[in-house]
Amino acid sequence: MSGSVYGNIFKISTWGESHGEALGVVIDGCPAGVHIDEEIIQQDLDRRKPGAFKYGTKRSESDSVRILSGVFEGKTTGTPISLVVFNTDQKSRDYANIMNVYRPGHADFTFESKYGIRDYRGGGRSSARETLARVAAGAIARACLKELGIDVYAYTRSIGSVNITTFDRDEIMNNPLCMPDKSAAKKAAALMDKAMADLNSVGGIVECVAKGVPAGIGETVFDKLDASLAKAVMSIGAVKGVEIGSGFSAALKYGSENNDCFTVKDGKPAKLSNNAGGILGGISDGSDIILRAAFKPTPSISRPQKTINKNIQEEEIIIKGRHDPVVVPRAVVVVEAMVMITILDLLLINMSARIDNVKKIYEN
Repeated sequence: MSGSVYGNIFKISTWGESHGEALGVVIDGCPAGVHIDEEIIQQDLDRRKPGAFKYGTKRSESDSVRILSGVFEGKTTGTPISLVVFNTDQKSRDYANIMNVYRPGHADFTFESKYGIRDYRGGGRSSARETLARVAAGAIARACLKELGIDVYAYTRSIGSVNITTFDRDEIMNNPLCMPDKSAAKKAAALMDKAMADLNSVGGIVECVAKGVPAGIGETVFDKLDASLAKAVMSIGAVKGVEIGSGFSAALKYGSENNDCFTVKDGKPAKLSNNAGGILGGISDGSDIILRAAFKPTPSISRPQKTINKNIQEEEIIIKGRHDPVVVPRAVVVVEAMVMITILDLLLINMSARIDNVKKIYEN
């Protein structure tokens, strides 16, 4: 299977299935000398692990990470880093009733159309559980970016029809829905309670901000920073749309409204607004990078749904098992991970963009 590798210099390769023995990631290209230990990685994994809060799946996994290679005495060595998380609470019998049936909204039909075989236990490689490997790699990217003073954080901007109206970064970690608005979080919780009572699910939007990214990051044409970020975030299961800066609302504005005029602040170039979301011509402009990802409602719902089986016969299905009624809160750290991995990779690529950068390394 191709498609499990992402990145150019800082490159990740994820592996494993939802109900297999384990999942993990191999990371190539991480610079040596970065402080990393299992506790640092575990902090991010704990933010997405199942069974952690009321509005998530009841699958109970510790998601305890083990570093197998690439780290010595708490520092990266420059060699491939291998991380593994063992599954401990998989209940494959929950999926026996769908082994010959295609679940609506899932990858069952398309996966089998492509490969002629599929792992029906929780979706196999197409399961959202694959994202724990991305989060583990993202924790290492975060440690690298921290060395450069770059801060990346994400939060739930909306769940269903409930949108945040205020912003308090400290509040993101204070409520289970990861919303920076306490009042909106309460309204969203009420919406979730209703959806769960109705055997239904809801979607939402995750917003991600990257602060401190210097101007000049990103390649022209096909490897633009915004194009790379869009690909990275769209690769997350359940994401159906990505926008940068003012996004789709830019289509409703005049040029005079959407253009970000330049000014001088503290003797440095600055902008009076940030409709571009920190990216001009596919290259970072030094202001905050702002990205939003739209997540569809969780397709696994306990309501009766029409579908077909392998014999192309119509039938009705009720999906059993333990599923998230909303994926958004647990996806917040996944969006962060993919954004950080992409930015770090492009930062490393950018080191060779100018000869004076190369001279700084080799002329000493």
